[in-house]
Amino acid sequence: MTIANPIRYPNTGSRDVMTRRGWWLVVLNLLIPGSAQVLAGNRRLGRFGLVTTLILWLAVITIVVVYLIKPTAVVGFFTQTLALSVLQVVLVLYALLWIVLTLDTLRLVRLVKARPSARAGIAAFAVVLLVAVSGTAAYGAVLAGSARGALSGIFSAAASEPPVDGRYNIMLLGGDAGPGREGMRPDSMSVLSIDANTGKAVSIGVPRDLDPVPFSDGSPMQKLYPNGYGYNDTCDVDVCQLNSIYTEVELYKSKLYPDATKQNSEPGIEAMRDALQGVTGLKIQYYVLIDMDGFQQLVDALGGVTIDVKEKLPIGGDAQGNGVTGWIYPGVQHMNGYTAQWYARSRESTSDYDRMARQRELEDAILKQFTPVTVATKFQDIAKAGQQVVKTDIPQSMLGYFADLGMKTRKLPVQNLELVPPTVDPADPDYGQIHSMVQKAVRPPKASS
Repeated sequence: MTIANPIRYPNTGSRDVMTRRGWWLVVLNLLIPGSAQVLAGNRRLGRFGLVTTLILWLAVITIVVVYLIKPTAVVGFFTQTLALSVLQVVLVLYALLWIVLTLDTLRLVRLVKARPSARAGIAAFAVVLLVAVSGTAAYGAVLAGSARGALSGIFSAAASEPPVDGRYNIMLLGGDAGPGREGMRPDSMSVLSIDANTGKAVSIGVPRDLDPVPFSDGSPMQKLYPNGYGYNDTCDVDVCQLNSIYTEVELYKSKLYPDATKQNSEPGIEAMRDALQGVTGLKIQYYVLIDMDGFQQLVDALGGVTIDVKEKLPIGGDAQGNGVTGWIYPGVQHMNGYTAQWYARSRESTSDYDRMARQRELEDAILKQFTPVTVATKFQDIAKAGQQVVKTDIPQSMLGYFADLGMKTRKLPVQNLELVPPTVDPADPDYGQIHSMVQKAVRPPKASS
């Protein structure tokens, strides 16, 4: 029997045989978990380990093949709460199974029978692999849990919206509570219009000092302000301009949008959506709000952002320039969260339009920082910061689709349309002209053959 099966029935009196057998078992346990038990131990446990390993390999190979063919399907699957819950459970169970198989393999090795000089090496090899493999699986389970919490906390559970005229139009708001303010106020506003097939995008920048501001047909705000918000200085807050709409509705008119919270939104955001639809003439399916008040944490979680600063900007200070605590100097700079936040906020010595441009520049820089390596190494910090910084009504079920569309968008130049002077006079905007400009940007005339 020893000759027929030296792994299961070894010559225990030979230290050389037992040493070689020990190395074989721990290596087989690494390459094909369960094989050590099939060859030398409990065959039932071994078969369970082998079947589990085979299923895991088949699953990984299937995912890789599907990703190469249709990456949207894989991204879409692993951004769903149920899939992440299943993945978390599977990884925890696999980590436990690996621990059981490895400890049982060490029992089967019978270290006391191996050469004394080899015992520590065999044991250390098995333990290191135990920590590496089971630890990786356990960490993957933690990441799956973090991802599930972050995605369900940020994205909506609502049904998806179809494209309108072949496009998805997304309202981007940069909100800033800021020192001395009552609540948050969106200082940066734009509409990103994306071709649903090609991914070609147009970014429409909207200044906050538009006055008056029309609302889309059917909006409850249109009934209150039929001539536009701010017409003849009519509004219920101290300043009648575009970004004041959010503040007014949140403070005094939230009942106009009773279903906003259920839709993963806010009354103020829905009023801003109606306003930007009126300004641009586009139907806006979704919004994304980036809260600058927690922005510092997100930038720090990403490891900072690199910006080419064009002019000297103060850090801190009031409208008169008092209280400046530092400066951001011209040149390429890698900023931490604090500096980046002031780069977006600073308004001294520059106009609001410059500030709008800096905020969008910062948004682009942050998107470039979302590399696979950055996300993989700092995922938990990013996920935690993301829940505090980002709010949206984009459905979680559409993440796969938008991830695929985003890959197309990144390969193409983004066209910028800024509704600012001298083209547009914010104090006397011609919305017929603005709508025409928007339509020309999102549907440029085709070149004649």
